[in-house]
Amino acid sequence: MKNKNVRVVMAKPGLDGHDRGIKILARAFRDAGMEVIYLGLRQTPAMIVNAAIQEDADVIALSILSGAHMTIFKKVNSLLKEQNITDVLITGGGIIPQSDIDILEKEGIGKLFGPGTEIKNIINYIDGWYTENK
Repeated sequence: MKNKNVRVVMAKPGLDGHDRGIKILARAFRDAGMEVIYLGLRQTPAMIVNAAIQEDADVIALSILSGAHMTIFKKVNSLLKEQNITDVLITGGGIIPQSDIDILEKEGIGKLFGPGTEIKNIINYIDGWYTENK
């Protein structure tokens, strides 16, 4: 990893209680040199955005398996815009149909990853975004 200054807020929004994957990613991000702030389970979009602001995060990474991805990603994006924050990457993953990914990306959400994605690809994506935008 080129940029060891990346600050990533990670969360499991909503009622989704499956956190094994995000914990694996949090450890991998940390091992790659990122500063990881893991908020845990059952976070609301407002809680996630407030933590990102308090921690001066560069990236918000969400893991959503509950099917609420359209609502949650859009709300996090909207809350950031309300605060005039335009330099934070919103990314994440879960069980998200490609048609929904296409809609979310058009609305300003970063790349979204599905099950089986190699962790190095996610790290490289965040690193590349950071290099280009910070």
